Amino acid sequence: MNIIRVADAKEGGKKAFELLKESMAKGSKTLGLATGSTPLTFYKEITDSDLDFSQMTSLNLDEYVGLPASHPQSYAHFMEEHLFKAKPFKAHYLPNGLAEDLIAEAKRYDSLLEAHPIDFQILGIGRNGHIGFNEPGTPFDETTHVVDLTASTIEANSRFFANKDEVPKQAISMGIASIVSAKQIVLMAYGKDKAEAIKALVEGNKTVDLPASSLKDHPNLYVILDEEAASLLKN
Repeated sequence: MNIIRVADAKEGGKKAFELLKESMAKGSKTLGLATGSTPLTFYKEITDSDLDFSQMTSLNLDEYVGLPASHPQSYAHFMEEHLFKAKPFKAHYLPNGLAEDLIAEAKRYDSLLEAHPIDFQILGIGRNGHIGFNEPGTPFDETTHVVDLTASTIEANSRFFANKDEVPKQAISMGIASIVSAKQIVLMAYGKDKAEAIKALVEGNKTVDLPASSLKDHPNLYVILDEEAASLLKN
């Protein structure tokens, strides 16, 4: 585990972008992407750069169930606004949250992941240690699946909606097994509300109670932290 301490999210985005450039220079063609506030500075670095993504493929971690891609809080809309409209990719994929058969949609996404193994995966981390929408208790061998979101995750995501009742109660998420299969993983965490989860990831044991702990043995993991997120670490 490589820990990179930064002053703030802006510097963190720059560090993550430097790692991406290095990875692409070595031949990476497939990116695993995340949504939420954490990767915004990383995406800003990409869109402000002259780096060419026209031969790149991306697969997103997750999507809400029940929201059309045109919904302003869908992850498809988020990615279009913050990345794809400025940087066209060869192809980009997200789970279909409107699929009539969600189990079949999860299997379809697993097939996409098999066809496009991820070279470089961006992650955030939830307050409860979730990665993607893999909540505590998710088996480490889980592939793409339908998730019932926990109360804490719904509460955390309610800031993006008019009220908590509008937050979808389910999502389709790339599984932990798919995430850890990425050749390189860059996890970013900013703010004091992530400090407990980061301490458990860095200093704790592997346990399904902390989904992010599945990353501990990954051979090419980078953890980018601001001072507040790193504040509970011993060293």
